[in-house]
Amino acid sequence: MKIRPNRIKHKLAAGEKAYVVSGFTHPDDIDAFGQIGFDGIWLEGEHGAVDAAELGNLTRACDIWGMTSVVRINRNDQGLIYRTLDRGAQGIVVPHVNTKAEAQNVIDGGKFAPIGYRGMFVSRQGYGVPDYFNVANDETLLVVLIEDIAAVRNLDDILALDHIDVFFVAPSDLATSMGHIGDLQHPEVQHTIDDALARISSAGRIAGTLATNENVAKYAAAGARFFLTSTRAWLAAGASEFMRRGEDANP
Repeated sequence: MKIRPNRIKHKLAAGEKAYVVSGFTHPDDIDAFGQIGFDGIWLEGEHGAVDAAELGNLTRACDIWGMTSVVRINRNDQGLIYRTLDRGAQGIVVPHVNTKAEAQNVIDGGKFAPIGYRGMFVSRQGYGVPDYFNVANDETLLVVLIEDIAAVRNLDDILALDHIDVFFVAPSDLATSMGHIGDLQHPEVQHTIDDALARISSAGRIAGTLATNENVAKYAAAGARFFLTSTRAWLAAGASEFMRRGEDANP
C-alpha cells in the first residue's frame, strides 16, 4: 500500500491551479459532487459543524474521488492540527496566522520530525503504508490564513518560512481588521488584497483567496493559484435563475 497522493499539493507543485469548494457536511453530498472534477473539499471546522468524530467518513468520501480533504480548524494549536490529520485530513487550514512564530507553530504541528513535532501516530491515511513516517510530510498540505492587517504587515517574515504550501488572503476578516466591516469592495481593502497576493507570488510562494464566478479570473490573472468558492453562491444564483425563468414564462 502506498500513501494516497495529495491532489492539490501535486497540482500546485506542477505550477497548476487548484480549485476547492466549501459547503458540504455529509459524505453523500461529497460523493454526488465528486464527478465534477474539483481538486478539494473544504471541511469547515472553525465556523461550521465539522468535528473529529465526523472526519473519518468525510475524508473517506474525498479519498474515493481523489479529492484533497482540507479542514479548517478553529485555532492554531499543535495538538488540534495533528489530531485533525490523524483523523484522515490531507490538508489543514489555520486561521489568524499573523506572525512568523505563529506560522512556525503550524509547521511544528503539521509535520513529522525532522521538520516538525507532529505526534508519532499512524493516521487513517497511513494504514498499511510501511514507509508512512518517511512520506507523510510530502503529502500533507498546510494553509495559513492571512486575514488580519497585522499579518499583511508581517507578510515578508511569514513568507520566509518553508513548508507552508498556501498563503490564503481571506477578504472578510481582513476588511474587518482594517475598520471596513462588511465592505469588501472598499478601495483600501481591495488594494490590500491585491498587494498581498502580488507579494506572495513575487516571493515565489503560492497565493490563495476566496473567489466567485465573477472574480476568479481577476485573481487568477493576479497570480493566485489556490481558489476557494462556496456552494452557497451557486445555489443562490441557480435558484434565482430557475424562479425567474418560471415567472417570465407565458402560460
